[in-house]
Amino acid sequence: MATEITVPTLGESVTEATVAKWFKAEGDAVAEDEPILELETDKVTLEVNASAAGTLSEITAKEGDNVEVGGLLGMIGEGSAAPTKKEQPAETSAKAKKMEPAAAAAPAAPASDDDSEKLSPAVRKLVEENNLDPSQITGTGKDGRLTKGDVLLFMKDDGATAAPAAQPAPAYPAATSESRAEDPREERVKMTRLRQRIAERLKEAQNTAAMLTTFNEIDMTNVIAARRKFQDDFEKRHGCRLGFMSFFVKACIVALKELPAVNAEIDGDELIYKNYYDIGVAVGTEQGLVVPVLRDADKKSFAEVEKGITDLGLKARDGKLGMDELTGGTFTITNGGVYGSLMSTPIINPPQSGILGMHKIDRRPIAVGDSIEIRPMMYVALSYDHRIIDGREAVTFLVR
Repeated sequence: MATEITVPTLGESVTEATVAKWFKAEGDAVAEDEPILELETDKVTLEVNASAAGTLSEITAKEGDNVEVGGLLGMIGEGSAAPTKKEQPAETSAKAKKMEPAAAAAPAAPASDDDSEKLSPAVRKLVEENNLDPSQITGTGKDGRLTKGDVLLFMKDDGATAAPAAQPAPAYPAATSESRAEDPREERVKMTRLRQRIAERLKEAQNTAAMLTTFNEIDMTNVIAARRKFQDDFEKRHGCRLGFMSFFVKACIVALKELPAVNAEIDGDELIYKNYYDIGVAVGTEQGLVVPVLRDADKKSFAEVEKGITDLGLKARDGKLGMDELTGGTFTITNGGVYGSLMSTPIINPPQSGILGMHKIDRRPIAVGDSIEIRPMMYVALSYDHRIIDGREAVTFLVR
């Protein structure tokens, strides 16, 4: 009996996802609870596990396809093996032609499994649509990989290699925007859902909030001295390192309690003042920037803050964050200093009204009393929504 593979519930307000990657091919054996594909939403990436053991008999949603919650992704048949597309018996050929008209229309040699794995989704789609043999195309990408430009150039210079079709694809597709033609030295890659969502939210923040940024600098001498003094004992006692983030989280909470507007948000014609402190900590991943939330940070010890941030950071980089860990923050901290940033103007994370930007520690001469000393200094920035936070409050928060 065949088992359907369907799109699971994706979380509150998320109804659609994109098939990012299949870990299995048609005909592969799968074990129960084994990850078989990866879905990407505008907030998280999640794996879909097999609900039964058997053989992946059919893939109905290919990589790059958009699918809705409950939608069919594929089928798991009984048995531990199944014929691959090359081995399908004659009686199933009609079904194969229906599923893959481009492949059935021409006898061009298909890409080998090894070649296919090396192709990006955009390149694989172009190769399959035009029945090309990727082994005959010279790759100019990293490690000799094929780019979309390589394929387009090959089609232009040697169009006879491509299989004939009723409406052959042009060597260069029409420009997707005003007078923007494709260049064979470029490669177009569709934005991921996460990247699209990041772009939407950042632009939304700029369009909606009356956003300003104020700056100050911190002499980090005392914090560094405290870390040096307590680091070894802290690590032995709590099993985690004493970092800078716990100091900043704690300092922000002190300031947020004194200046509640910075922890508030606008809802229509009302202001919502929050008497809890769920601090978002921005984390850069290969997929893009995500902001997991440290819940009730005011009730946590330094060790609990450090452990919480470390756990959230690891889950973010592994794509294991849940929807509940990415929503509901009241204030955000972002640390561009880990990448070497000296100063920046962070963008508010809607519907929050403030975000603190940390930066790299830079040893420079400053006036200490009547003398000049070399001190470890950090610029900090507070971007805030001027509709709810006045300049006095913003500066007071940052100084505090």
